[in-house]
Amino acid sequence: MNQAIWIETCGGPDRMTVGTHEPGPVGPGQALVRHHAIGVNFIDVYHRTGFYPLPGLPAIPGMEGAGVVEAVGQGISDVAPGDRVAYAGLPVGAYCAARTIPAHRLVRLPAAISFEQAAAAMLKGMTARYLLHGCYPVKAGDHILVHAAAGGVGRLLGQWASHLGAIVIGTVGSPDKAKIAEANGCRYPLVYESEDWVARVREITDGKGADVVYDGVGQATFLKSLDCLRPMGTMVSFGQSSGPVQPLDVGLLSAKGSLFLTRPSLMTYTARREDLLAHAQDLFDVIQAGAVAVAVHRAYPLRDAARAHQDLEARRTSGSLLLIP
Repeated sequence: MNQAIWIETCGGPDRMTVGTHEPGPVGPGQALVRHHAIGVNFIDVYHRTGFYPLPGLPAIPGMEGAGVVEAVGQGISDVAPGDRVAYAGLPVGAYCAARTIPAHRLVRLPAAISFEQAAAAMLKGMTARYLLHGCYPVKAGDHILVHAAAGGVGRLLGQWASHLGAIVIGTVGSPDKAKIAEANGCRYPLVYESEDWVARVREITDGKGADVVYDGVGQATFLKSLDCLRPMGTMVSFGQSSGPVQPLDVGLLSAKGSLFLTRPSLMTYTARREDLLAHAQDLFDVIQAGAVAVAVHRAYPLRDAARAHQDLEARRTSGSLLLIP
């Protein structure tokens, strides 16, 4: 029996139900993947609530997984049966024991990287890659501000940026999370509720401001983040865990120092296969070199996906969450 998690109607975690899913025949351009581990990400919450509408309901959520190819359709040369593979991004449908997926979205896993590492790191790690090399080319000596620095993306981003020689400033929700951020490349962890983090960023940068801000929090941090930037600095808004950013008068960017603003997505940065492979290879390289360690906070049985979402939304987690079929 191929277990799967289904969303019949949008809403809370209780709207996810345990059922079955038969992938069906493998068509041209497709591959059948048997999952060994599945990644849980905040975008899955957006899909479940309807904030990011799914193409149709009922649907199986999930955008990240790792496993073994069991079969391929006609015209496939990128992967073969028996290959260890991973993926992150569209199409949704990862919360199941096995699925068909366009073969061009799969990347082969190096022998040294486990299924669990891959499922915990593909989406967040390739996100960190385009943030550091695509949205703004981070280099040694740059001051960067990372919100939610103890979270899944924040941990990888802090380690990778520190490896590049950047000076990482991170905001977190508690002293315990400050310790986690510091252990993951953040030189200056700042606690939201007990520090004036805008003033501290200015102090740390000798009044100049950060070169780039990476904000996956959204509504609660966006406007203050603009005040943390140097003139012609870059604001990267890549998530909204606290709620969507309100409409912005673009004149504000001029008034605050001719700032640059971007709202990127992994799907755009990895739309072409060559870009997908480049992002994945760079991620695998830093993991295998020991520059980036992948932390799995907890692995849940697939049937407990609702519990994983509850923990994620309640901010009871630090690092990556997995589902195991």
